[in-house]
Amino acid sequence: MPVPSNIRNFCIIAHVDHGKTTLSDRLLQTTNTISTRVLTDQHLDSMDLERERGITIKAHPVSMNYRAKDGKDYLLNLIDTPGHVDFAYEVSRSLSACEGALLIIDAAQGVEAQTVANVHLANKQGLKLIPVINKIDLPNADIETVKKQIEDVLAIPAEEAILASAKNGIGIDEILEAIVAHIPPPPDFADGLTRALVFDSLFDTYRGVVTYVRVFSGELRAGTPILLMGSNSSYGVKEVGNFTPKMNKTEVLLPGHVGYLIANIKTTQEVKIGETITNSQRPAPEQLPGFKHITPMVFSGIYPIDTGDFEALRMAMGKLQLNDAALTYTAESSVALGFGFRCGFLGLLHMEIVQERLRREYQMDIIATYPSVVYEVTKTNGEKFMIDNPMQMPDPSVIESIAEPMVKAFIMVPNDNIGDIMQLVMEKRGICEHTESLDARRVMLRCDLPLNEILVDFNDRIKSITRGYGSMDYEYAPYRVGDLVKMDMLVNAEPVDAFSCIVDRSKAESRGRHIAAKLKEVIQPHLFKIAIQAAIGGKIIAREDVKSVGKNVTAKCYGGDISRKRKLLEKQKEGKKRMKSIGSVDIPQEAFIAVLKSESK
Repeated sequence: MPVPSNIRNFCIIAHVDHGKTTLSDRLLQTTNTISTRVLTDQHLDSMDLERERGITIKAHPVSMNYRAKDGKDYLLNLIDTPGHVDFAYEVSRSLSACEGALLIIDAAQGVEAQTVANVHLANKQGLKLIPVINKIDLPNADIETVKKQIEDVLAIPAEEAILASAKNGIGIDEILEAIVAHIPPPPDFADGLTRALVFDSLFDTYRGVVTYVRVFSGELRAGTPILLMGSNSSYGVKEVGNFTPKMNKTEVLLPGHVGYLIANIKTTQEVKIGETITNSQRPAPEQLPGFKHITPMVFSGIYPIDTGDFEALRMAMGKLQLNDAALTYTAESSVALGFGFRCGFLGLLHMEIVQERLRREYQMDIIATYPSVVYEVTKTNGEKFMIDNPMQMPDPSVIESIAEPMVKAFIMVPNDNIGDIMQLVMEKRGICEHTESLDARRVMLRCDLPLNEILVDFNDRIKSITRGYGSMDYEYAPYRVGDLVKMDMLVNAEPVDAFSCIVDRSKAESRGRHIAAKLKEVIQPHLFKIAIQAAIGGKIIAREDVKSVGKNVTAKCYGGDISRKRKLLEKQKEGKKRMKSIGSVDIPQEAFIAVLKSESK
């Protein structure tokens, strides 16, 4: 077993589709961790969704044995990380389990928005970065420009960059030698007390929770009594092991090792990402730095299309949460949509993935309400509280201010599209703080935007404006007070809770008109006229009318005095008036689904 000085813990960080997973495959192949016969493309991405979208959703660690050119045997622990900003906290925990990182940059596309964000994260953790320019075999590869970007944008010396092609196996040996030479070995804790960082966990039906750990000091073996310092709960270790990349049982995990432990932990809620594990008989004095509870940023209601599927949906949500501790859900009911769940997600991609997994893995037919964020409401008496559902909003007369979450966005676009992108940022109530030229063709904009504005179509619009050449990444910023109001939709003077939302006052009218027009299309005509109204408090800001079904009451009058016809028409008018005051509007389920789908486009 290698001594700590011969252990290297590293991760691979990159923008989406820059070749991170392909490089992982080549490293596994070159170190003979997996034989070529068994190796599949995107080997560490085990989910169908990961393979289809070309993204990593769940981190996959693997241990590789490598004999370097100096003749020594090294243990290389690769901790694969999710690349998307929604999983930024998991990425930061994975980074804190490493001493270095391979930074992959596409030779044709150059430095992208996510590359910049990932470098910031890695620098915060004090990691040694090894830049790798990948896909050098592409006909449109521009290595010199990429080297200049590495120096100008990322402030990393260009001569450190390794030229590689993961697909064709070029430069893989140089990368392995650079890992051994430049990434520092694990630090030494003199007191010898057990400290291990939890960077992920998953649920196994037969063995309970499998916790992924990086050991910093001490040791973990079967029978060790452990304490989770964040939740202050004690367990006994049943099994420890490493990843090759399948779980491989071993006797002990020593300082610098990355592996798993199985204790009698029943649910993933009991063990949080970033938690410190120590020996309960000789505990460490304090936790490893940086632990925080994951808080959902985006909320949406998920309802079964067939109300009879509610219990099946409850079971599906429970099973999904076992493998995704960041998902939160509570039961709620809506007058319009029946029984469902209010779910909290880390971000929009996380929400999309959860909904897709419910449909695919559990065959659930679901509808999701328009996504919303968590607002901070301050009352006139100074009391502050957080709300994630417009229905929780207090009376406007007692509200002092409403603050909304902000994001700091990095947007990279071709020079030709700067004007259009700035227009889009202003439309989304954003402020462009800084622009920086990356090279002769591209520029990076740093903008402050409300999170609520980028939830649905922002990234799609950047892609369509820039014909696919633009990219965006963001990090969360502090809350900011805005001119926000709760908008209700009234159908026949009755509020419909499914369409209530919190919007900026300047956008309330256009949003109200859009929903009212859509409702007018889908609500069937009744025997009386139906008013569809958008309202802020008592003020109506938009209105559409569904005309009543006509009936010719004068059809039986053949000639005669006109007053007879007038009498019948007046009688009909009175009847319709009475019907409108006592009649209820039947809004079919399909109408809600149609409006919610048009809202989320």
